Amino acid sequence: MKLLHQLNAREIPLCVLLNRINRLRPVSRFFAGISRLGNGIFWYALMLMLPLIYGWPAIYVSLHMAVVGLVGLIIYKALKGSTLRVRPYHYSNAIFQNVAALDQFSFPSGHTLHAVGFSLVLLHYYPEWAYLVIPFAILTALSRIVLGLHYPSDVLMGALMGTCLAFRSFLALA
Repeated sequence: MKLLHQLNAREIPLCVLLNRINRLRPVSRFFAGISRLGNGIFWYALMLMLPLIYGWPAIYVSLHMAVVGLVGLIIYKALKGSTLRVRPYHYSNAIFQNVAALDQFSFPSGHTLHAVGFSLVLLHYYPEWAYLVIPFAILTALSRIVLGLHYPSDVLMGALMGTCLAFRSFLALA
């Protein structure tokens, strides 16, 4: 995990650049709200609503999303505990941090992992949700960097892991 720690210095200029907009109160509130919804509120509410919208068969979709989320949680918690990568706001005093982190370490981005994994599972069954969940997943990922909570590589790895989990789940069900 030495590579991750070496990446900190290379990625911090981009973190600082994107974090500058976090100093604007409306932008900060917007991304903080997106991040808060990305904690799970948005996704859990959606999983509960699917059966109300599509009927009983959608319970299967909600369960599929929940399983991908649970596996993602286990994997990202294990990685965070083993990589011990400090968050950008701990690495650089130039990072303005106004949102509390859910845990101590940054790699990978669990918000991004779940946003991508949940989106892909949902879109597999109900592609009409793309107009809502794709922008929300992108904003969730971006919020993590803007808020000074993650490096770009944390977010990219979270997206890759979410993609792999979703596609692996499709193969398991085939």
